Amino acid sequence: MKRIVVLGASSGLGRCIALGLAERGHRVAMLARRLSRLEAAAEEAGDGAVAIACDVTVESSCREAITRAADAMGGIDGLVYSTGLITIMPIEKMDAAAWGRLFATNVTGASLITAAALPHLTESHGSAVYLSSISASAGPPWPFIGGYAVSKAALDKMIEAWNVEHPSVGFTRLTIGDCLGGEGDSATGSLTGNDPEHIGRAVNEWQRLGYLTGHFIDVEHLVDVTDATLGFGASSVVPSLTLVPRPAGRPTPSPVDTLTGKATP
Repeated sequence: MKRIVVLGASSGLGRCIALGLAERGHRVAMLARRLSRLEAAAEEAGDGAVAIACDVTVESSCREAITRAADAMGGIDGLVYSTGLITIMPIEKMDAAAWGRLFATNVTGASLITAAALPHLTESHGSAVYLSSISASAGPPWPFIGGYAVSKAALDKMIEAWNVEHPSVGFTRLTIGDCLGGEGDSATGSLTGNDPEHIGRAVNEWQRLGYLTGHFIDVEHLVDVTDATLGFGASSVVPSLTLVPRPAGRPTPSPVDTLTGKATP
């Protein structure tokens, strides 16, 4: 049994990972901004799970949340950073505020929470896993999410920097293809909150380029890979992993439903 902190655990893939790790017998601290959703998820996870409010864009919030998690679990063996913000718009429309929000969540927040957890991870010879997307980290950036792709490229280098400066901890980038998540709050909704016109233009372009295959990763496999990566311990580290779906002929939801989290597996 490991003691694992999961960021972004109130919804989507973060929630799936936190619940899946708890189901596999680990103690889990579930962190996100929305405490009410976290508390519901922690109740579903069962005894030993703890819900802690955390805003990764605020340094003091990161420190306080990690301290509470370590106190509640008696230490920290693993960290999963699934928190992510995606902005859908032409790159020329990205103003300073939009760039700032992306980097605050996708890059700076990841480093702040890692710094807060570092003493605990060093003591336990633990591991950290950071979720990235095939749409940003493999090949050219997808149209209309250039800002997101740039922030994920920065995250990739941030992970490398942590590995170089702190080799006693294992830091892994986990790049994933399309995944619908689970049901209810566990479903992905990566494009919600963006301008519908921009979403429509983006989806049309992605379809034209053949990026939307209609094949999806089983979320249980994502949990399996995350669990295995966190279990390496002091002996080894995998700097980068990529998990993509096989063309298995599963039913294909509409692209818009898939990307806005309205589809079900």
